[in-house]
Amino acid sequence: MCRKFTTAAVLAAALLLPCLAAHAEEGGIRVEQVWARATPGGAKTGVIYLSVTNAGTAPDKLVSASTPVAAKAELHETKSANGVMEMRPVSALMIAPGKTVVLQPDGYHLMLTGLKQPLKEGERVPLTLVFEHAGERQVTADVEKIGALHPPQDGAMPNMGSHSDMSSMPGMAH
Repeated sequence: MCRKFTTAAVLAAALLLPCLAAHAEEGGIRVEQVWARATPGGAKTGVIYLSVTNAGTAPDKLVSASTPVAAKAELHETKSANGVMEMRPVSALMIAPGKTVVLQPDGYHLMLTGLKQPLKEGERVPLTLVFEHAGERQVTADVEKIGALHPPQDGAMPNMGSHSDMSSMPGMAH
């Protein structure tokens, strides 16, 4: 009887370990504080900001993003060069183990082009992020007022990357 139980336990462990390892890897990347600025009526571009934490032990990269509210979502960086602010596309964003990368105004951000509708304050926008190792993360961005410089600091719950709430079509802007 003990031999049968031991064999069954070993077999069960062998079948479960790959699943548990995959789940642990999925938990390595956390996406929080996903937000955007509202856009004026005719704007065709917008922006999304967020923070990404790599709680895992291996580096990962944010390699792409998409949203149904825009034709394209690209990773961009804004920086000053010789006293002039420049914005340029970035092919991927490395997230080192144990580190957090914040996409924020005047830094890294997700640039939305070809907006299909204005981003309106109070709306929520669905966003898919693709990481090289962690795969896809479905998140939503809360649209703040035009000109907002940061997400609300009123103690609201952060937008967690492991959850998907697409009950409304949010918007975002630059």
